[in-house]
Amino acid sequence: MLLIQACGSSDNGIMPTTGGTPVDPTDIAYSTLFIGNSLTYTNDIPGLLEDVATAQGFTMTASSVAFGGYGLEDHWNEGTIQTLIESREYDFVVIQQGPSSQADGRASLIEYGGKIATLCQANGVKLVYYMVWPSLTYYKTFDGVTANYTEAAAMSNSRLAPVGSFWKAHFDATNDFSYYGPDGFHPSLEGSTVAAEVIFESLGL
Repeated sequence: MLLIQACGSSDNGIMPTTGGTPVDPTDIAYSTLFIGNSLTYTNDIPGLLEDVATAQGFTMTASSVAFGGYGLEDHWNEGTIQTLIESREYDFVVIQQGPSSQADGRASLIEYGGKIATLCQANGVKLVYYMVWPSLTYYKTFDGVTANYTEAAAMSNSRLAPVGSFWKAHFDATNDFSYYGPDGFHPSLEGSTVAAEVIFESLGL
């Protein structure tokens, strides 16, 4: 498995307890909601996350609200995600939008990610930013993607799943771009599997 450190987490590493008795995290059934677009639903990353969790001995169900081309502002204005988060049925919410390397994308990550973070905090849910990647055509913007997702997660005291950073480290080390699918933007199954592994480790279970 990949080894990462989540950003912005206030967890102290203490095993959860019930009535003062330590509880094995693998005995808990976890639920995760993804909020995003085609970078989430291509190859069914929620389903891949369930597979990764199972392989590590955890029980997890993962669902998503994801529509092609949607950003966090679109989801917030549509309104479904508020109802889902307020249901308190989820332990984790994982959010992503497009690469967001430019000023408008950064602003949306910070503003609407912040709104979602506040809602999650009010309902006892841990928020995770799923850092994505630019298309091959705009590969030179990779550093901007990394910086903006990292900043947005830190500003809202949320966790960061640095998928894009892991992709770039792989590319730089191997010159192998097989994490990209045929269109040079959406992930291949291999790329989505890496994303699911990074996201799982970012949950801090």
